[in-house]
Amino acid sequence: MDVWLAALIFVATYVVIATERVHKTVAALGGGVLMIVFQILDQDEAFAAIDFNVIFLLLGMMVIANIMRKTGVFQWVAIRAVQLAGGQPWRILVVLCLITAIASAFLDNVTTVVLIGPITLYVAAAMRVSPVPYLIAEILASNIGGTATLIGDPPNILIGSAAGYDFGTFTLNMAPASILVFAGFLILARFMFGPELARQRDGLVIADLDPSGVITDFRMMRISAVVMLATIIGFVIAGPLGYEPATVALLGASAILLLARGDPAEILAEVEWTTLLFFVGLFIVVEGVIRVGIIEAFANELFSATRGDVTLTSLALLWVSGLASGIVDNIPYTATLIPVVQQLGARGVELDPLWWSLALGADLGGNSTIIGASANVIIVSLAARSGHEIRFGAFLRYGIATVVLSLAIASLYVWVRYLL
Repeated sequence: MDVWLAALIFVATYVVIATERVHKTVAALGGGVLMIVFQILDQDEAFAAIDFNVIFLLLGMMVIANIMRKTGVFQWVAIRAVQLAGGQPWRILVVLCLITAIASAFLDNVTTVVLIGPITLYVAAAMRVSPVPYLIAEILASNIGGTATLIGDPPNILIGSAAGYDFGTFTLNMAPASILVFAGFLILARFMFGPELARQRDGLVIADLDPSGVITDFRMMRISAVVMLATIIGFVIAGPLGYEPATVALLGASAILLLARGDPAEILAEVEWTTLLFFVGLFIVVEGVIRVGIIEAFANELFSATRGDVTLTSLALLWVSGLASGIVDNIPYTATLIPVVQQLGARGVELDPLWWSLALGADLGGNSTIIGASANVIIVSLAARSGHEIRFGAFLRYGIATVVLSLAIASLYVWVRYLL
């Protein structure tokens, strides 16, 4: 009875999240509470299932990013880069994509596109051209760049915590794949966006762009840049010293709160608490289906289908994850697949290729549709508010091509590095 009940709660939670009938945080928390109410888990088991390393890592980085955002430093970087591009559309697209990808490696994708999106609209308006190709390219670049590091995308944080990977290990394994995929994407982008950009005129009026005008607090800009750099260095050295990434993120957040002039209550009020609570509910829901044996049964079926062959299992996991992440949110998908990978490891399948395959598939697959990742939805909404609609079908054409190429490159990378 418990198996069917847990499965029903799990599926219902997923359906509500996917259809957005109610807010995803309410759905996840509701599913978690039902697991306790129907005694699939007791309260202690439910709370023990919450991965606080993930929660506090996200919390710390949200605080740092929010303070940096207010200084205008990201907008300053974007405008300076556009000036260096000399007003040529293709160069501007490449520069904006490069900035977006790099920023997404160290900030969450939503924060990155919220910062870069308005600048793109500003630049396009100055050029008197449509911002749509630039915005679509930035979405694709954001999800590719977020693949590179432990903190670049929420699925990475989940996988890093479950597998015990520190920041350095994660980056050394994922950054090369991210760079290769990004290089392939730029070649593809030349074909996808090149003809439209060729019709746009050169000659952005550089004088109209004043980077100094976007800086709101020079003192805090310098402080936040130092804190962010120190935090990134901390991520690199924390593992060998025996510290979790969450400790480093909270240390950085505490330092910047101490040095900031603003009211800490106001800064903390801007933290995405709904996202953190979404993770809390999700951890409990997934623990419920683990507890009744559903995950183990699924892992056994996958093991049988691939006969335990690590190459088949890894590549199947990468492509299934890539395709699924374009349809469902990659966060709950990853949270569900993590225990499957752990079960496969218990059956004797080598774990490292599976973890990297799951991370690459979940991260890169979000590019296929408008709803594949939160950053996609943000940019589409931003474009609509500015009078430039990005249609589902139009995005799909660019997204599918990018995902197929990305997964092909990622497959080759995993095969050469881990499976030969």
